[in-house]
Amino acid sequence: MKSGASILRKLFGPSERSPGHLIPRWIFLRALGLIYFSAFYSLLFQIKGLIGPVGILPAQQYLQSVDRSIPGVMQLWFAPTLFWLSASNHALMTITVLGLVASLLVVANVWPRMTLFICLLCFLSFVCTASDFSNYQSDGMLLEAGFLALFLAPRGLWPDLGAASAPSVASLFLLQWEWFRIYFQSGLVKLLSGDPEWRHFTAMDEYYQNGPLPTWIGWYLQHLPHWFHAFATVATLAMELAIVFLLFLPRRYRILCFFIVTPWEAVVILTANYTFLNYLVLALGFLLLDDQFLARFIPQRSRAKLSTNKPEPVLEAENEIINPSPLINPSTQQKHAAALRVAISAVFLTWIFYATTAELIHMIWRAAPLPSAPVVALEPFRIANQYGLFAVMTRGRYEIEFQGSNDGQNWTAYPFKYKPQALNQPPGIYAPYQPRFDWNLWFASLGDWQQNSLVPLTEERLLTASPDVLALFAGNPFPQPPKYVRSVLWQYWFTSMAEKRSTGLWWRRQLLGQYAPTLTRMPDGGFDVVQWPEPLPPHD
Repeated sequence: MKSGASILRKLFGPSERSPGHLIPRWIFLRALGLIYFSAFYSLLFQIKGLIGPVGILPAQQYLQSVDRSIPGVMQLWFAPTLFWLSASNHALMTITVLGLVASLLVVANVWPRMTLFICLLCFLSFVCTASDFSNYQSDGMLLEAGFLALFLAPRGLWPDLGAASAPSVASLFLLQWEWFRIYFQSGLVKLLSGDPEWRHFTAMDEYYQNGPLPTWIGWYLQHLPHWFHAFATVATLAMELAIVFLLFLPRRYRILCFFIVTPWEAVVILTANYTFLNYLVLALGFLLLDDQFLARFIPQRSRAKLSTNKPEPVLEAENEIINPSPLINPSTQQKHAAALRVAISAVFLTWIFYATTAELIHMIWRAAPLPSAPVVALEPFRIANQYGLFAVMTRGRYEIEFQGSNDGQNWTAYPFKYKPQALNQPPGIYAPYQPRFDWNLWFASLGDWQQNSLVPLTEERLLTASPDVLALFAGNPFPQPPKYVRSVLWQYWFTSMAEKRSTGLWWRRQLLGQYAPTLTRMPDGGFDVVQWPEPLPPHD
């Protein structure tokens, strides 16, 4: 029994191994706070238009459907969100601001375990009620990393490097495990999908043009010769399927791995706007390093704080709870509290490891006889995920554009803030800021309107001039709501170098047709279809 308890303490209690990981933890948690900040900051300007009462997909309607279909307390498990209390615009903004403030406190290293928990709770509240606007792998990555960070973070109100509560072996490994799975599973899906683009090494030939939100740097890279793109394709597969295994080798190989993947992530950040995804993966990469390597980069006076042999301090407030009576031995109570913390960590971290490992195994062996209940139980929380980026490359760039008209003949486009639209406007760099509306329209453009209800719902909101939805656009060309609203589909291409020099244009485009029904508003406030769209040419 004693040996079992000793193993639990070594895995799930503060680590005493050398070299330690106090500096990498400090860097990662500061970066995680900034990533949370970027997520909440972007929601400040979008959340009302996305899921507010007069937004595109109101959170209240979603919660009402959950209430009708799931009985009792299980509603909270299926949809773990604070918006059960209220989904008004005031509540949406309150939770967003609370998360924003907590993220800044994480960056400032103030009570990191509590502020990280607040960030997690606020972001989970949005993700669980945002429907189509949160169906992104990046959201799951942040929730998983945010949950595991609760066990990695040091105790205390102002822990500095946290030498008194070093990160546990299990929490550190599971964050490294998340980093590994993001890469490796992305490589696996490329092979398992059978996409010829990856087999023929042409996956990167139009990658910079066809992603959700290109950048002007990507425009220039797109025009490099095929051999460059073929090399980038091979390098991507090699990194995702082979190089990341350096994580499991001795420290010198992990450090080498860090210096391979970090520049790669920096290039991705500059050439595509994948919100905070690549910033998070880059931050996770710092956990491959250790204090011995990083100590040379910090001031001499800070190196003395790296010792992990200090006794763990007890906060006064915590001591009052542990020792409410002077007749009770505080050391015994502290031991019980520490044992309870280790037990809680063991349960949750083991659960996460099983769920994520089972999902990885099922990618390769779908019929593997592994219990699925522990995996399914965690799904609503998005803290144990299966990843896989760019399994199939998109073969064209399509853009949905909303247009209004008062006569049904002359149409005026609603301008977007971030999506490519004006042909003379260079693609920008916005990440880690995430314009979720613009992102969703990119995904919607690859399918049809029946599969993407947010498009006709946006048309309805434009007919009523919803101020929250109009705030998602760069402007409103109609002082009064137009009589008709429609959405059309364009195909976009980067211009050639010669076209750019002669015309100054970054894009050229071709109209493919009407995407969704043309709507008008009836006198009774309802909506009617004026024109149904014709079938569009194949596009994916």
